[in-house]
Amino acid sequence: MSVSLEQSIRLDGRFYQTLQKEKQYNYKISQCIENTVHQLLKERTSSNRPGMLLGKVQSGKTRTFLGIMGLGYDNGYDLVIILTKGTNALARQTYVRVQQEFASQMEEDQMRVFDIMGLPDNLRKWERQQKLAFIVKKETKNMDRLKEALFEKYPDLSSKRILFIDDEADFASVAYQKNTEANIHELRVISGKIDELRETLPSSSFLQVTATPYSLYLQPEERKVHENKVFQPVRPAFTEIVPVHNQYVGGDMYFEKANNLDHMASHLFHEIEDRELEVMKKLDRRRVKLDQLLYQKNISNIREALVNFIVGSSIRRWQQRKSGARMEKYSCMIHTERGKMAHAWQEEMVNRMESQLRESAENDDPIFRELIEASYNDLMRSVSKVDLPQPSFQELFYEVRKAVLEEHLVSSVVNSEKDVNELLDHTGQLQLRAPMNIFIGGQILDRGITIGNLIGFFYGRNPKSFQQDTVLQHSRMYGARPLADVAVTRFYTTRHIYDVMERIHEFDTALRDAFESGGHDQGVVFIQKDPLEEMIPCSPNKILLSNIRLMKPHKRLLPIGFQTGYKTYIQKTVNHITKQLEKWRESPVKKKGEAFLIPVELASELLTLIHQTLEMEEGYEWDVEDHQSMLHYLSHAHDSENKGYVWIIVRENRQIQRYDKNGRFESSPDTPSNGKGELGLARKVATDVPALILLHQQGKKEHGWRGAPFWWPILVAPKETTPAVYASKTIS
Repeated sequence: MSVSLEQSIRLDGRFYQTLQKEKQYNYKISQCIENTVHQLLKERTSSNRPGMLLGKVQSGKTRTFLGIMGLGYDNGYDLVIILTKGTNALARQTYVRVQQEFASQMEEDQMRVFDIMGLPDNLRKWERQQKLAFIVKKETKNMDRLKEALFEKYPDLSSKRILFIDDEADFASVAYQKNTEANIHELRVISGKIDELRETLPSSSFLQVTATPYSLYLQPEERKVHENKVFQPVRPAFTEIVPVHNQYVGGDMYFEKANNLDHMASHLFHEIEDRELEVMKKLDRRRVKLDQLLYQKNISNIREALVNFIVGSSIRRWQQRKSGARMEKYSCMIHTERGKMAHAWQEEMVNRMESQLRESAENDDPIFRELIEASYNDLMRSVSKVDLPQPSFQELFYEVRKAVLEEHLVSSVVNSEKDVNELLDHTGQLQLRAPMNIFIGGQILDRGITIGNLIGFFYGRNPKSFQQDTVLQHSRMYGARPLADVAVTRFYTTRHIYDVMERIHEFDTALRDAFESGGHDQGVVFIQKDPLEEMIPCSPNKILLSNIRLMKPHKRLLPIGFQTGYKTYIQKTVNHITKQLEKWRESPVKKKGEAFLIPVELASELLTLIHQTLEMEEGYEWDVEDHQSMLHYLSHAHDSENKGYVWIIVRENRQIQRYDKNGRFESSPDTPSNGKGELGLARKVATDVPALILLHQQGKKEHGWRGAPFWWPILVAPKETTPAVYASKTIS
């Protein structure tokens, strides 16, 4: 949210001018930096009203807050305390980044940077008079050391103007944990220590930097009293949006553009089944024959992911060599389990698979050519969408064979601080040792560690309740990506996880839009079902993100990933639905062209009947009760003459294929919203109440069905829908 910049901050200071020159900020980044410092000075942010810097995952938030540091130094701040996630790797990465950013100022003795745990015991007054930056992990010992430095060893520092920059603020600063014995929510220890500092420093400002601010905005208005202390809520005083650069690739690529079958994004997601994730947990010789890894069906996706990564890296390196550019190194990430035994097994499987690939290449075994050809055909579907040279199969085959024989691939397990520290390069990023690097790990890979040129992502972390910040931090394939790299990227996960991530992307987008429009306090409604099946307001901090649905104007909701029941069992129900629709269409109901109104209760009954005729495939679900709840909510959301009704649009004798041209379950059985098809008509009539499109499909066997006609429902939200997050389940 931009503010007009008054002549209250200095823009010509040495720090900011040097950064402007060296980093070449564009206009939007400069405005974000200047607006943020202006707001920090203007608002005099306090412990319970910090400033918020909101960016997307891997979108340049660090670069922006370092610019804010520089401008802050020019405008009276003497000490900047950067709070990082509680890992040595992140602290080191941040420390190195700050040193690099302010190298010229440090050479001129204008500034000093310290990791708080390495702060000298004899910091001289001459040093303390320079601009200072402390890197502090959000961890007990670090926080205690910071308190000691400010109030015991160097008390003069506590009287200086201090800027706290809380990086990934949602991670620890305001998190709650449940105390089941006392039945209250209490702040974690780190949050309490940060609050304690906030209360005792006379002149400090607070900026929280995050890509997932929901734990800040969407927490209770008042925190609970615990141990005779009242903790004030952390609600941002202002929000500044980090501009997204033109190379940023995020959820819109993986979830929105992916719905366009003609876009390269439609080829990125590859679905894996839960039973293959079971194979990834531990070695089971009944399931996995270690000498036949190139042939086994139950590990087909991990094998495909490995081969696609090798082939994709080879395509990009071939393209770079052809254009005279430097050949880059690439990375792939396997993130399915937290346990070290699982990681060791996965590394062994990858190494054995690579060894068997190399052996098959040396012996000219037909399986090697078959695997490379299948990968080439898959990747070229998206590579062909980018305006770059395209290798022939023979050129690519030679490239891949050479890479395999010369051992261009290396795998590394990263499941501890020690592993990370040994694998980091001089910049604090995971080192890419070879042209092709596979990183296998768990939680340690979640925490913001930069992984360069990531084009392979095999993901299977499936907690019972997904948390917004956790899932988005797992999304390591987000960030600055050349489209040529995106074209060879493949993302492997289960349909369930993909669907949850898509919902979280929608949730993130809706709230971000609300922040940008200034409506984050009232722009998104949170609702849930009560025991009486009524829709009631819901406390946002009680939402389980694996159980949310976003409703917004003209959004479609429909079941996908199903087979029909057998004709013998469903024909009677299908015929009954048909007769009911004919009866209502011929009755004296309100009509708009082909659309007609029926009471929402009748529409809900139709969904129940249709649900009885469909069988969901593994990994797919259609919670008909949720759709009925949303149908009721949307039909009663506005006071109008149509309140309590639903527009019905019927189409018959459709012959949709069960799978689309990419081999996935069909998800668009309705005709386009060009004003002529049923979706266009639905969006035209659905202004104050929803529309329900009912498509009668022939269900022919040659189209992948069971030869039984069926009805396919599509719910379309009304135009006047207020963005709403519906939670089918909440945290008690």
